[in-house]
Amino acid sequence: MWTTVLSMSVNTESRTFWWDVARPAHAVVEPLNAVIFDLDGALADVERDGHRAAFNVAFAEHGLDIVWSVDEYARLSRIADERRRIASALRRRGFGRVSTEIAAHVFRTKTDVFETLVLDGDVTPRLGLGDLVTSLFGDGITVGVVSSGTGSWVEPLVRQLLGDGIAEIVVTPEDLARPSREPDLFGHALWELGIGPEGALAVVGGRRGFMSARAAKLATMVVTTSYLAGDDYAGAVQVRDDYTGLLASGCERLHKNWWSARG
Repeated sequence: MWTTVLSMSVNTESRTFWWDVARPAHAVVEPLNAVIFDLDGALADVERDGHRAAFNVAFAEHGLDIVWSVDEYARLSRIADERRRIASALRRRGFGRVSTEIAAHVFRTKTDVFETLVLDGDVTPRLGLGDLVTSLFGDGITVGVVSSGTGSWVEPLVRQLLGDGIAEIVVTPEDLARPSREPDLFGHALWELGIGPEGALAVVGGRRGFMSARAAKLATMVVTTSYLAGDDYAGAVQVRDDYTGLLASGCERLHKNWWSARG
C-alpha cells in the first residue's frame, strides 16, 4: 500500500525519456545515425538575411527613415523581443512614448514581409552546407531540422535550402503537444527519430540553439553566424565559421571523439 502511494506521488510533468538514465562507464560509443540542424543559424543566417531585411522593408512601408545595417542589427538582435527591438530604435530617434504603439504596427508588417522574403528565395544556405548534406544523405545518415519558427515558412525554407526529401523530419513548436517558452525541439526530434542523444549530432548557429541542444544531451557542433561568433560555446564538439571541407566522415569522427572523451 505504501509503495502504491509513493508511486502515485511521482511528478508526471518530468521528462521520462529512456536516455535520461545515466550512461554506463566504458559504454561502447554508438555510431552516428542522425545530424539535427537548427534552421535558425546552422542552415542559413536567417537573422541577417531574413529578419533584418524584412524589418527594413517594414520601416519603409510605414514611412520611417530607418535602415538597419548588418552591424547595427548585430547589436539590436541581442534584444530577444522583436517589438521591443523596434521600439528601442524608435526611441533613439526621438519618437518617445508613441514608440511602443508604432512598433506594434511595424512588427505586424514585418511578419508578413518576412514570410514573403523567405518564400521568394532571398535566404541562402550557409557556405559548404550543400556538400555536407549530400554526403550525409549518401552515407545513410538521417538529416533532421528544428526551428523556433512556424511551419508555414519553415518547411518551404528547408526544402529551398536542402532540396526536396533530404530532411526526414522538421520540428517546430507547433509539433509539440504542450508548447512552452523554451520548447524542447531537439528532444522531440530525437523522439520522432526513435534514437537517443548518443546516436545523433546537433548543429547550431548560436548560443540559444547551443543551450537547447546541450539540454537534450546532444553532442553539439557550432557553425557561428557573424552575429554570434564571440559567444561562449564551452563543451562544443567543434566551433567553426562555415561547412567548407566538412563531410559525413568528419561528423562521424567528431561525434565519436566527443563521446569517447566522456566514456
